Amino acid sequence: MNWILIGETVYILLVVFVIFRVLRDTRSSTKALAYILFIVFVPFFGMIFYFSVGINYRKRKLYSKKIVEDEPLRQRIRSRMNAYSKAVGNAGLTALKSETLIEFTRRSSSSPLTANNEVKLLINGEEKFPELLKAIENATHHIHFEYYIYENDITGNQVADLLIKKAKQGVEVRFMYDDFGSHGLGEPFIKKLQDAGVQTAPFYEIRWYAFANRLNYRNHRKIVVIDGMIGFVGGINMSDKYRNDLKAENHLYWRDTHLLIKGQATAYLQYLFMGDWNFCSTTPFEYSETYFIDSTKQDVYTPEVVQIAASGPDSKQPVIFYSLLEAISSAKKSIYITSPYFIPDESLMDVLIIAILGGLDVKILIPGVSDSKMVNAAASAYYTELLQVGAKIYKYNKGFVHAKTMVIDDDLAIIGSANMDYRSFDLNFEVNAMVYSKNIAAQLTEAFENDLKVSTLIDAEAWLNRPKYIHLWERLVRLTSPFL
Repeated sequence: MNWILIGETVYILLVVFVIFRVLRDTRSSTKALAYILFIVFVPFFGMIFYFSVGINYRKRKLYSKKIVEDEPLRQRIRSRMNAYSKAVGNAGLTALKSETLIEFTRRSSSSPLTANNEVKLLINGEEKFPELLKAIENATHHIHFEYYIYENDITGNQVADLLIKKAKQGVEVRFMYDDFGSHGLGEPFIKKLQDAGVQTAPFYEIRWYAFANRLNYRNHRKIVVIDGMIGFVGGINMSDKYRNDLKAENHLYWRDTHLLIKGQATAYLQYLFMGDWNFCSTTPFEYSETYFIDSTKQDVYTPEVVQIAASGPDSKQPVIFYSLLEAISSAKKSIYITSPYFIPDESLMDVLIIAILGGLDVKILIPGVSDSKMVNAAASAYYTELLQVGAKIYKYNKGFVHAKTMVIDDDLAIIGSANMDYRSFDLNFEVNAMVYSKNIAAQLTEAFENDLKVSTLIDAEAWLNRPKYIHLWERLVRLTSPFL
């Protein structure tokens, strides 16, 4: 019996089977092609890699338990908030940027349009952490924390000590952290919190038998909700490196953006936290009016209109990705994007190219030096394509820009946790705040223009005339974009 021939036949059949699975389960043609090439040209390991990190778990309902548990909560807050959301739209409190964007976000994720919000833009950790500490100090009922990265350092312990203080005062404190992003916390840190009465929960705890999948699907959100009325959301994690006031002169300057929200929009951040907590915690908590305060019955805040966009492996559609597509498509004059990782898919590239060729002012701010050579090479291929049609791309020189923001024209500002890459759009749990406000858009535009002052505009001609082998290398690495 020819065992070699039998083995080769079995292997070929196995490859055909896996390729069929890729075509059936992978929505993006670019991503499917990348997996197929990897499977064909890297024997055995390519298939192992695909089954480890490549299966479309949104389609396969990896988080079906979370979806089922979230649905009753979704229904309860939907009936409560949607009527108010429609009233906001009908009241004409603001010149709404895009009715399509608003309606899509409301239909796809039950996220209402909210007014009666006070919104404060927070630039870097130096502005965020004092506001956060003040809000925690004034908490009277509950404090809910959800972070991708929480480190056992000066900042992390400063906040933890205050959480412990509030827990001893009888305030409900729930502390949720991503088990991969916050892997350095250590058991003594968590035990210190627990002993003081702080409830803790790791999001999607990593275990060796499911290491690859659990490593691939992470909770990248940064959410704080205090007393149901104060919320924090954005790109700043809990770590000393996000604070330039703590760094020595030789440390890297960190540029980031966060948002403080007081008012009705906080209710949807609360919903997201509750759904995530009840999925990963052994001590779930139930819906209560004490967690979802109706700000229409409170003191009137500045009437900023806010909508929260959130998505992840548990959402039926890639809500954040679609919302960014619609936001860019709605632009009439300008699009200002800041992203530390710029690896868009074909659809996003198409709408940007259409905007540029349509005469819009499109500016993109990226890090001067990326923290990953592979990511930098892949992103550079996209820069080439955009520069060819007239985009203005700036490299930030003062340090590392980690902000994830977008300003559309002069009346829509988007601040959140989502990078402009495949991972944020399809794999991670992410959250963005969309603020329909000329005031906040002007502030974010001013911050963007200040960043451009310490950035270098890429010379399109020089960039495009680089040696051909560099362009070839970048395009080859671009094929791996779905994996980065």
